[in-house]
Amino acid sequence: MRDPGLDQAIRAVGGVGALARKIGIAQPSLSNWSRVPAERVLSVEGVTGIDRAVLRPDLYGAPDAGAVDEVDAARAQEYALLSRLLRRVPDADLLARLATLRGDISPLGIAHAALGEAAAAANVERIEHEFFDLFIGIGRGELLPYGSYYLTGFLNERPLARLRDDLARLGIERVESEAEPEDHAAVLCEIMAGLVGGRFDAPAGADRELFEKHLSPWIGRFFADLEHAHAADFYRRVGTVGRLVVEIESEAFALAS
Repeated sequence: MRDPGLDQAIRAVGGVGALARKIGIAQPSLSNWSRVPAERVLSVEGVTGIDRAVLRPDLYGAPDAGAVDEVDAARAQEYALLSRLLRRVPDADLLARLATLRGDISPLGIAHAALGEAAAAANVERIEHEFFDLFIGIGRGELLPYGSYYLTGFLNERPLARLRDDLARLGIERVESEAEPEDHAAVLCEIMAGLVGGRFDAPAGADRELFEKHLSPWIGRFFADLEHAHAADFYRRVGTVGRLVVEIESEAFALAS
C-alpha cells in the first residue's frame, strides 16, 4: 500500500507513468514503491511541488505551523499557488479546489473569487491548449516567463547569472530534475514561497532582498502581460492574482523601509 505522500505526488502530476518520466526512472520501478525513497525525495518535490515534509515526514518532520505568522503563511500560499499554476496545467483535483475560492471586497479577494469562477467553468483539456499557446507554442509561446528575457530581451543572460550567485549565497540549489532556469516565474515564486514560509534556512529579510533584486524589476510586467495575452482565458485571472500579489509585496516592503 502506498503512503499518503507518494499518493499525493502521483496525483499531482497525473499518474505513476507521468511521475516516473519526470524524475527519469522506469515506470515499473516506481510502481514498486510503497513510499518515496530517501534519495528521491528532493527530485519528487521538485517536479510535483509537494513538500518534502509531506513526502517523507519521518525524515523531514511535519512543518511547524507555529514558526510562521499568519501574514507570512498567507504570502507563502499565494506564491506557492502562482508557482504551481505557472509550472504546469492544473489537474481536475486542483481545479475543483480552486473552484471553491471565495474572496472579500479587497482587490485581491475579488481576484481570488474571479479565479474560482474561472476554475469552475474550465476543464483540463481546454486549459492544456491555453497553457500550450501561452508558454510553449510551436517554436515559442505567446509569453516567455523569464527574468532575463524581460530585462534584456534574451534568455540566459546576466540577470540569470546574478540570480544564481545570490541563490548560492543563500544555500538554495537547483534540483537536478528542474528543467527550467532559476529566473522562470514559476521557479522564482516557488523560491519566494520557501523563503516566506520558512522552508529554507535563510537569514531574516532574504525574501525582501530576493524580491526587490530579482522579481520586482520585471515580474509585475509579466503578470500584466498574462492578463492581456491573446491566448489567455483561465490564465487571465492568474495574471490578475499575480499582479496584485506583486503590488501588495512592493507596497509592504516600501512601508517597512
